[in-house]
Amino acid sequence: MGDKKTQNDEFVKNPCGENDESVENDNPVDEEHTSQIEDTGSILAMRGDKIIHCLTIIGQIEGHYVLPQNNKSTKYEHIIPLLVSIEEDPRISGLLILINTVGGDVEAGLAIAELISGMKKPVVSIVLGGGHSIGIPLAVSAKKSFIAKSASMTVHPVRSTGLTIGVPQTFEYYQRMQDRITNFVVDNSNISKEDYTNLVMNTGELVMDVGTILDGQRAVDVGLIDSIGNLTDALDCLYEMIE
Repeated sequence: MGDKKTQNDEFVKNPCGENDESVENDNPVDEEHTSQIEDTGSILAMRGDKIIHCLTIIGQIEGHYVLPQNNKSTKYEHIIPLLVSIEEDPRISGLLILINTVGGDVEAGLAIAELISGMKKPVVSIVLGGGHSIGIPLAVSAKKSFIAKSASMTVHPVRSTGLTIGVPQTFEYYQRMQDRITNFVVDNSNISKEDYTNLVMNTGELVMDVGTILDGQRAVDVGLIDSIGNLTDALDCLYEMIE
């Protein structure tokens, strides 16, 4: 009876050895950390002796205001300290970011993207489904970016909800915010500022809006994303960068 093993026992076994008490609680791949799926949408995975952190950015990027409970969201107050923890944890070798987002709060998205772009550890992103709006800076912030063939990215100008005061200062503020996004994308991808601005201000593609929808291959062709790929491609690339 005492020799019976559960499925959990097989999954969370410490790679340093079952009888090594000094490292018994030092393995980040355990029940406590795998429970992060519910809390932050992230999990740790292993290949050999290399541990990577897999982080999902899904739904809407939540900023300073809490979204309704029926909205899928990524909370920046969870992601920001998590990124610091990943960067400083010597047991974690790299970061894989899975993106399927409709966009959201500009400043929260840019804050997360800036942290990712400033990490020393290998970081790979892959867009699955969609990487729209502020999801674009998040995708290009990684050292290597992938996009699935079936995925798409919507490029459009900064939008705002609620009260807008119709004065020149308001439009100047929007322009400065758009410049922040454009400059970040250009600095972290292979697209030129002129080409990205043309995509943002395109009036001939969306019926009720300004902007451009890029499918997977087109996002690569314009230089926004590095490569077409799937999960295996992204993982192989990340482990190669680690080595």
